This record gives sequence, structure tokens and C-alpha cells, in this order.
Amino acid sequence: MTVAKRNTYRKMVLIIFLLLIPIACVYMYSHQVSVQVLRDEIQGNLLSRQQFFISQVDGAVDQLAMFPVIVAQDPFIRQYVDKKDSDIMDRLRLQSRVIEKLGLQSVSSDWTNELSIYLSEDRQALSSNIFVTYNDAYMKQPIQVNWSYDRGNGKSGSDTWVRQIAQPASATTLQQAQVVYEVRLYAENIRLMLDHFKAGGKGDPFLYAPGLAAIHNHSVDPKLTQEVIKDLDLKSLQSDSGNRLLDLENDKFLVNYVKSNTLGWYLVDYVPLEQTLQPINASKNFFYVSMGLLLIAGIAAAYLLYRHVQIPIGKLLQSVQQIKRGDYSGRIQYQTHNEFDFLIRRFNEMTEQMQELIETVHAEQLRSREATLKQLQAQINPHFLYNCLYFISNMAMLEDKQSVVEMANNLGDYYRYTTRVERQLVTVSEELQLVTNYLTIQNLRMNRLCFNMQIPESMLQLKIHRLLLQPLVENAIVHGLERKVGKGVIRIYGESDGGEHRIIVEDNGQGVSAERLSELQKTLDAPMSDEIGCGVWNIHQRLRYQFGREAGLRLMAAEKEGFKVIVIWRESPDVPDLNRG
Repeated sequence: MTVAKRNTYRKMVLIIFLLLIPIACVYMYSHQVSVQVLRDEIQGNLLSRQQFFISQVDGAVDQLAMFPVIVAQDPFIRQYVDKKDSDIMDRLRLQSRVIEKLGLQSVSSDWTNELSIYLSEDRQALSSNIFVTYNDAYMKQPIQVNWSYDRGNGKSGSDTWVRQIAQPASATTLQQAQVVYEVRLYAENIRLMLDHFKAGGKGDPFLYAPGLAAIHNHSVDPKLTQEVIKDLDLKSLQSDSGNRLLDLENDKFLVNYVKSNTLGWYLVDYVPLEQTLQPINASKNFFYVSMGLLLIAGIAAAYLLYRHVQIPIGKLLQSVQQIKRGDYSGRIQYQTHNEFDFLIRRFNEMTEQMQELIETVHAEQLRSREATLKQLQAQINPHFLYNCLYFISNMAMLEDKQSVVEMANNLGDYYRYTTRVERQLVTVSEELQLVTNYLTIQNLRMNRLCFNMQIPESMLQLKIHRLLLQPLVENAIVHGLERKVGKGVIRIYGESDGGEHRIIVEDNGQGVSAERLSELQKTLDAPMSDEIGCGVWNIHQRLRYQFGREAGLRLMAAEKEGFKVIVIWRESPDVPDLNRG
């Protein structure tokens, strides 16, 4: 392998690397962005759910906090507390009424609670819970103006939050107060809410306060939760809400916390990130494996391409360059001992035949060009004429005079233009008038056709061939719109750029596939066949004869639906004057 050949192979491998590196970089960046977006989404969703949960808890707790105030303002309770009724029977009846009111006030909340009144002078306790009694040891405890957590007797379900209002307000212990209004909120209410909260997500929520036992849901994972609590104990919470990442049991967990303003506790929830990100990580691994396989396959393909294709193609390119310069005498003297031997032999034979044909056919083409153009103009589609005459006949029978007149006028203008062959070149404006006549005729027949023309003023006086646009419009109607159900639209617009002019004929018909479109474009430069219409093929050839090989038709799919044909030509001072013939 020579130095030049080795350099070519290295360049091909380098190109493969350069193609794969941006793809890998873009994917890595996209992967990082996706992971970050997903983390932010998880964090935001979790925080939003926690804030909603805490707002529900705070709302219910605030409602319960008002119960002692409501009870203290009740006239029956005030009468009982102030001892205004000295009769023992009346006082017993009033006591029964007070207990009944405490019970009714307690059940007015959805949460299980306990509402009590303590009278230190009478050594009496009234409560919505019949098991509450006056206790001297309990009365020595300080008054809990704010919500305070009470573990109770240590049994499951006995822990509560307590809030008390004392009269007079200067009292510091229950015993010092004349009367104490107390409300107890059972922690079981929070546990049930945590169960509902957990059912809607992937986490394991619990209520946490530094130095106190956490309140869990009923299906808690004790091991993981204890690890999270240890981390929370080590790193004090500095704000009312936040998040952190923890490594637990070979997995990353996103821990979010939100503080309750009423209870002073934190709602903590944690979700496994790796489990959530597993589909993205699997996609990443699959991508890396695919990139490796593509790299190996690319290097192997580059080597085979160089060895079996590049060298023979180089020889063919040298001969093609000779032909391009007009030298048809060159022949390839090279053997590859593979399929290229057959191609080289056929290439040499083709070059020899081209040399003979060009000399004999060129003169023939020049002589027949003008005759071909005039013959094309003389062609009249009899079916089109029959259909128009039948339309006139039917409209006359229906006494639709306006349609008859409109059809007759447009049909007359159409055939007057198409049968005039003395001028081969016309202006774009004249050609558009013919198209307008034709589309008006078709719309009268079909009654579901809409067309729009937008040609710049600078293009209207440009010289083009006669019957250049009408066959394209006819082709759009026959092959695109007649098969379409519903309204058909044809749009004709022009563009000019740097001396190059373009007229685009676009329809919203059925359109064609990309493969079929490629085949049709190729047939324009091939000898005329049934693959594409005679009129379209002739237009392409006429443009190339008149304006050079850069002119012609370009077939494309429309942006939304349908098909479009682009007529391209460039003005040249060497264009022959076809009107002389």
C-alpha cells in the first residue's frame, strides 16, 4: 500500500471518527440535560405534593386550635365555669349539657380529637372523652400554649399533640389556672394521611422533629427510614423546605422536606433516583454499545470501500474528465480482476459509441429541434375539447347562460393562443393568461378548484417558451387533484435570485413517495418513455435546449401535501431567437 493510499484510508477512518464524535457529544449533553430535567421534575412534583399535604395538615390543625376558644366563649360553659348556678340539680344538668357540647364540638372535625376542660378549684375534669379524669400529677405540668407532642402512655395510637388555653392567662401550670381548655389531636390522624400520601407516589413519607420519635405511615420501610433520620439528625435542617441526595444501600435517594408552621414538624419523603432513571440509563448503555459497533463497522467498511472501489473509480474519473474536456479518444487501460473489469470494458465501448453518435446525432438534433417545438404546439387534446363542448351543451340545456358564455370565452382564448405558432417566445404575463383561461375552464367543469398566482412584476415581461406552464398545470389536475376528494388548490408563484428565475406550480393533491419522486426526476434526462408525460418531458428538454443544461424542471414534494414542479432558467445573451422561424 503506497503512502498516498494509506493517507486516503486514514482520512476515511478519521472522517468516521469526526462523524461519531459530535453525535456522542450531543447525546451525552442530551442525556445530562434529560437526567437533570427529570430530577428537577421529580423534586418539583414531590415538593408540590408535600406542600399540599402540609397545607391540609395546617388547615386542620388551625381549625382544631380554635376549639378551645370556641368552647371558652360558649354561654352554657361560661355559666358552669363561673358557678352562677348554686342549685346542685341545676348544676348537674348544666354539667351534662357542657359535656354534650364538648362532644359535639369534637366530632365537628374530621380528625379524631379530644376536647377537655379542667377546673382546679373543683378538682374536676369535663371532656368529650369519658375516660378523662382529674389527675393531680397531670395538673402540675406547665401549660402548653403552642402545640406540644405527648407520647402518652407509650402504647401505639396514644401519642397526641396538645394545645391549652388557661384563665387567667398569667398561670404557668395547670394547677395555677382557674380553668384550662385543652384540645388533643391524635397522631393516628397524621398516620392515615401519610398512608394516603404514600399511595399516590413512589416515596415513603414520615413526620419528623429533631429529638423526637418520627411518625410513620403504616407500611414504612424501617431500615431505610432510620438511615434517612440518622442523616437528618447529623445535618440540622436550616430552612422550612429543601432537599438533599443520600447514598443508601447502593442507591441514590432524593430526600425532600417541608416544615409545618403549626406543629413545627417536618414532612420528609424520599424516592429512589436510580429506579426512576433506569430507562434513561438503559438507553445510554444501548447507545454506547451501538456507537462502538458503528465505529467497528465503519472502519471495516472504509477499508473495503478503499480496496475494492476507490482505485477503480479513480481510473474511471480520469477517463470521465477526458470526456468532459471533449476528448473521446481516451480508453482505460487497467485491470482490477473483479466486477470493475466488466464496467471498464463497457465504459470503453460506451466512449467509442458516444464518439460516433455525437458526431452523427448532433446535427440531426439541431435540425429537428425547431420542428419538434412547433409540432408540440400543434397538438390539441380532443378529449379536453369534447368535455368542454359537452359542458356548454349541458349548461345550455339548463339555461345557465353565464356558464355557457364564460366557458365559450375562455375556450376561445385558450385555443386562439395554443394555435398561434408564429411566435415561439412569449412573455410570462401572456403565458399566465393562458393558464388562467385553462384553470377557469377546469373550475367550471369540476366546481371544486381554487387557484392563486403570485408572480413578481419584474418577471412578467421575461421571455419564455409558449405552452410552458399549461402542461404542468394540466398534469397537476389530472394526476393530483382529480383523484383527490374535496377542494383542490393550485398555487403558481415566481422567484428571481441573482439572474436565476423560478416559477413554481404547486398543488395539494395526493402527491408521490420519495422513491417515486426520485425516479420521475431521473426520467426527465432520459429518453422519453411512458414513466412521465410527454408534455412534461418536452418542457424539460425545451428549457435545456433554449437556456442550457442548468435549466429545466425540478420535481419536489409540497411542504404539507401534494406535489410541486419548479421551472428554472437563467437569462443568457446567447439564447437563440426562436420567433424567426
